[in-house]
Amino acid sequence: MTALITRDELKAAIEAGTVVVVDALGGDYYAQQHLPGAIALVESEVSTRAAELLPDKDAAVVTYCSNPACGNSEAVARRLAALGYTDVRKYREGIQDWVEAGLPVESGVAAR
Repeated sequence: MTALITRDELKAAIEAGTVVVVDALGGDYYAQQHLPGAIALVESEVSTRAAELLPDKDAAVVTYCSNPACGNSEAVARRLAALGYTDVRKYREGIQDWVEAGLPVESGVAAR
């Protein structure tokens, strides 16, 4: 299992600019709303796009999806770890928790 990060820890890391946030839902979900500064990277694209989107394999990376039951963030985190990324964590709760806490989100399509 991937190490977990809490909402407060993730919020602080985003504010400090010390983490790369990965939205593991992608597509319309990402376009509708995503965590501040998040990039979209779904499991099927990890092997082909990770090096482009995440060139520093030692950077702190946090994956998330909709809620704790969603397996996408765990799948992306495991694939990144298998590719040699050394500091990959999963947001414990997911974007639903983030929104319910009244924290800001962004919207827009992912860059290709």
